[in-house]
Amino acid sequence: MSRVAAIDCGTNSIRLLIADIDGDNFREVIREMEIVRLGEGVDKNRAFDPAAIERTLEATRRFAEIIASKGVEKIRFCATSATRDARNRQVFIDGVREILGIEPEVIPGAEEAALSFMGATKEMKGIGGPFLVVDIGGGSTEFVFGTEKVESAKSVNIGCVRMTERHLKKQPPEARTVAAAIEDIDAAIADAARSVPLKKATTLIAVAGTATTVAAAALALTEYDRYSIHLSRIPAQKVFGLAQQLTLMSREQIAALGYMHPGRVDVITSGALILSRVMLATGASEFVASESDILDGIAWGLTTIIEPLPEVIEEELEEIVEGIDEGAQDVFDEMDQELSQE
Repeated sequence: MSRVAAIDCGTNSIRLLIADIDGDNFREVIREMEIVRLGEGVDKNRAFDPAAIERTLEATRRFAEIIASKGVEKIRFCATSATRDARNRQVFIDGVREILGIEPEVIPGAEEAALSFMGATKEMKGIGGPFLVVDIGGGSTEFVFGTEKVESAKSVNIGCVRMTERHLKKQPPEARTVAAAIEDIDAAIADAARSVPLKKATTLIAVAGTATTVAAAALALTEYDRYSIHLSRIPAQKVFGLAQQLTLMSREQIAALGYMHPGRVDVITSGALILSRVMLATGASEFVASESDILDGIAWGLTTIIEPLPEVIEEELEEIVEGIDEGAQDVFDEMDQELSQE
């Protein structure tokens, strides 16, 4: 048995998982998450804000103390979208190395896809495949298709933080900014569809904080309960309704929701919008909300050899979608019309 520590540092949050792994047996020891918004401003400035770096390093120091107290044998720190994009990432990487005593890894989109797929599907082997795993992060969204292993994948720059900073800067947002965000999102999904068969999966699995928060809302939870959320099946109609509802709510109303993490209040509208457009594009009638994601994949990867992705997928995942011109019609009227035709 190996006791491992996995740290996933994304655009919006940094998370720690300590687990005991013995073959296919996985026992969670501790799981922690902090919203640090490391990627704040990266979409515009292509650099980390010094305050964002310090917030993230402070969380890393706390995680280091936990790791030291738990007898961990192996540690892996993986940084994703925002760190890939930031010109001054070396300052952050050096800080992490000093705190943890290991080399932090800025993983490419290809490996991010493989780890997300492993984490999300490990519990579903033999049932429900082929899968489309959608990981909506702060800076990017990964689309990963496969059954036993990844067969195709694509990473595009439509994360909840990036879309909030680019389009939905006010809450509630103006209709024209919602329309511009939708146009941006739909173009990125269309780009992903050129590499990934979005409509061929039997099961759509959505991972990360946006999807699990939407699931909490759909389940009418009074507080966030990961055990109720994990592997719940959320109908598309509820996702569409929630996405529209959030565009009409004030920041205070969203913050008052019992299941809403304070650090997700100002980005959940963008996140739900992305998820709703993904579901419309895939034609899925529901999604499976998974609390197991890239973080679990990182932990599994410390004891498992992950088969490399085909070279063509590696190349596709390194192509990141840039900003797209604003301008669109009333999107929710269009959504209602499309749904009425199904």
